[in-house]
Amino acid sequence: MGMDITSQLWASVLPKFGFWNSARFWWIVFCVLCHWLYKSKAIPNKPTFTADDVTVIIPTIHNVFEELRPSLESILACRPHQLILVTTSDKHEALKKLAETLPAPDSIRVMYTTVANKRLQVCEALPEVKTTITIMADDDVTWPSTLMPWILAPFESPKMGGVGTCQRVRREPNGSLSTKIFNWLGAAYIERRNFEISATHKIDGGTSCMSGRTGAYRSEILTSHDFLEGFKTERWRDYILNADDDNFVTRWLVSHQWETWIQYERECEIETTLENGMKFLYQCSRWARSNWRSNWTSIARERYVWRQQPWCTYALHIATFTSLAFLFDPLIIYALWWGTEGWELQIRQRLFWAQIIFVFGFTKVVKLVGLFRRHPSDIIYLPVSVIFGYFHGLIKLYALMTLNMTSWGSRPDGDTNDNQRMSLRPRRSDSIATPRPRPDDLDRLLAHRKRNPPIASSEKEALIEHDRAFAVPLCTGLQ
Repeated sequence: MGMDITSQLWASVLPKFGFWNSARFWWIVFCVLCHWLYKSKAIPNKPTFTADDVTVIIPTIHNVFEELRPSLESILACRPHQLILVTTSDKHEALKKLAETLPAPDSIRVMYTTVANKRLQVCEALPEVKTTITIMADDDVTWPSTLMPWILAPFESPKMGGVGTCQRVRREPNGSLSTKIFNWLGAAYIERRNFEISATHKIDGGTSCMSGRTGAYRSEILTSHDFLEGFKTERWRDYILNADDDNFVTRWLVSHQWETWIQYERECEIETTLENGMKFLYQCSRWARSNWRSNWTSIARERYVWRQQPWCTYALHIATFTSLAFLFDPLIIYALWWGTEGWELQIRQRLFWAQIIFVFGFTKVVKLVGLFRRHPSDIIYLPVSVIFGYFHGLIKLYALMTLNMTSWGSRPDGDTNDNQRMSLRPRRSDSIATPRPRPDDLDRLLAHRKRNPPIASSEKEALIEHDRAFAVPLCTGLQ
């Protein structure tokens, strides 16, 4: 009797996993084709924008500024019009001393804020931008000298709002075994990201997040009053949110119908650093929280992605809620075994092993092909990648349960002002709440006047009568 109930239950569940397996297969195959076919925007013969049209903004809270010298020199080698560095007040003088020793010191400006907050630091610099293009970058990235013409090329289109780059992680060949393992996990993370965003941009021009490590944007977008206000006051639940800054910028571009692009070329490939120890797990949990928060906001609250980026919505946004490998991989394999219960044993075994090969020999490898081509010896870390992929599912669940946490966890001094990272949103005035505009406001006004022609001796009284008809009740807090 128990077996009958189990069989019936599994029979009802099996088709769902069959569909999931089929969808997963075609999703991977489609993404592989699109990734291989992806092409960057070519540099025009007579470019509209040059390096002199670019301001670079770098917020930093680094403790040893001398360690930033190689990164800053690589950026200055690209000859931007201006480089604006923003730190905290207690580190301002130390950063100024470093800036004075860098190439082209006259093109460098050093600013500061009173708190360690990336969003506030960026907002401090944005009003000072005088160029058409603004590049926001992290303080640990290294640029190739060929980056500038490539990252500016897509802006030939007047609809282009933001441009990102492909990335790689700085390798640590002389570290300990644990350092090499964490270093490779970081490199694999970045490689998968390169694969996914190139594929989705090829399909519908979408991505879930334009990386904050280096991204170029039209200055008119970043310096607008509405953007600055939203950037500083974005909230999650009842709190002002200070993390997820690059997610906010990406969603803003989508909601305002700006296009984005990724330049997937070696000449536009930046080098970055990730943590090479246990702090890497803190980074993973912070990224996972950002994905939960931002993707939920995109698909449930703002909802622009559904019609503007349908494939990206399916492949990246919704995947946040379904990509738990430690749960789905075993269920899919188990579903295949149960679904072929009436077949010959030999055929079932062949299908079973074919599924194993597909899962572990294709889906776990195909996104890392670029990494293996550059470093063939990295193949020895593949089992580590598979195991960590299952463990990462637990990190995602932990992140889901701790969405109110916004501490960096992995950066020196990153949590100095943590009491302000999730400060309560300022309370709105109790006296009046201005209603949000509706697209049919004019139609409603005309229909109301048609149904109720004003009987008034003056235009002023007619307007007063209309205001009464559409009056917004005042809050009772002041009564």
